[in-house]
Amino acid sequence: MNNPIRYFIADIHLTDNEPASGYFDITAGFLSFLESLPDCCELYILGDLFDYWIGDDVNTKLHQEISFALRSLTERQIKTYFVHGNRDFLLGERYAKSCNMTILSDINYLPTGSSNILFLHGDLLCTDDPQYQKFRKIMHKKWLQKLFLKLPLFIRLKIAGKLRQKSSSYNQIKSETIMDVNQQAVEKMMLKYDASIMVHGHTHKPSTHQFLVNGKPASRLVLGAWHDGVSYIKQDSNCDTLQLYNHSFK
Repeated sequence: MNNPIRYFIADIHLTDNEPASGYFDITAGFLSFLESLPDCCELYILGDLFDYWIGDDVNTKLHQEISFALRSLTERQIKTYFVHGNRDFLLGERYAKSCNMTILSDINYLPTGSSNILFLHGDLLCTDDPQYQKFRKIMHKKWLQKLFLKLPLFIRLKIAGKLRQKSSSYNQIKSETIMDVNQQAVEKMMLKYDASIMVHGHTHKPSTHQFLVNGKPASRLVLGAWHDGVSYIKQDSNCDTLQLYNHSFK
């Protein structure tokens, strides 16, 4: 029996005040991509669907538009799965339910004929940046998340804005190496999950990397961000190989 066709995307960074990218903005590009998906496929969103998320109780026009579009995929028997990113890790079951979207764990794998396809957002692999990993560990504490979500909306907005500003300033002084994944972390995770293929986003560096893990061929496919166009990975039914595609909005 063939597996469904699978699509992987990440780092769409949807926001209410996005600048237009040529004549095609990111939201329009994302909605067009959803419409182009074939019936009965599976869609895996590997984090940072939104540029930031401060709680499921925030219900903007954009949030409604995206939830309607994702929920509509169900009518075409398309299943949607979501992995938290570093920008939208607070996205919860309430919003996911409105999208008919299943939230997965931080690290996941799918069996293939020979081994596994491992997929995640990708920030866990950036182990050369201990300051970020420490921050990530703190922000993923459930008690702290619950406390934050109980704060008034205007306070959450201020905190989120300051954190984004601080992150942007810090990233400007980081080296490219520090912000990229660590190859040893990649290989260690692939060995742990018996995977020959890894898919992730986060770094905004779309590419396909070929290497050896324990003497066996392996590949790492990196999704691009949607600032300039559509970036997705496709796995055809009953096929161990995956292909990365990048298309300009123009």
